[in-house]
Amino acid sequence: MTQATWIRVALGYLVLVSLQIGAWAQFAPRSFYDDFPGLGRAWVSVDGPYNEHLVRDVGGLYLALTVLLVAAIITLSRALVITASAAVLVSGVPHLVYHLANRDGLSTGDLGASLTGLVAFALIPLALLYVELRSPAPAEPPAAPAA
Repeated sequence: MTQATWIRVALGYLVLVSLQIGAWAQFAPRSFYDDFPGLGRAWVSVDGPYNEHLVRDVGGLYLALTVLLVAAIITLSRALVITASAAVLVSGVPHLVYHLANRDGLSTGDLGASLTGLVAFALIPLALLYVELRSPAPAEPPAAPAA
């Protein structure tokens, strides 16, 4: 697998997660609150009362993150891949830390599944940053002659 393919696959995973969470929370906030992650599980509702405004804001932010990640996949611009990866980290690491510290309400299996997804959402952008920052920077275009 080439580095470009690996980067696109990693970004693609982040897109799928962000798009699924974002669309569900934005367009069906009550269902997201009651039923996320699906399959008869409920991970959001165990953590406090329903707040449609907050759930829709989360959905919108995940959809915005999706737009940034898709742009990074399409362009593979070093700056955009680094920016998108950093944006995922800014969101994902505090989310992971919160759930590591607040484990109430979930069964052992649900907690394990939740933390696995949250760890992936932190490690994948870290790996992307590592790859991008260790790769040689593209050459600067030559300066235009003075007029």
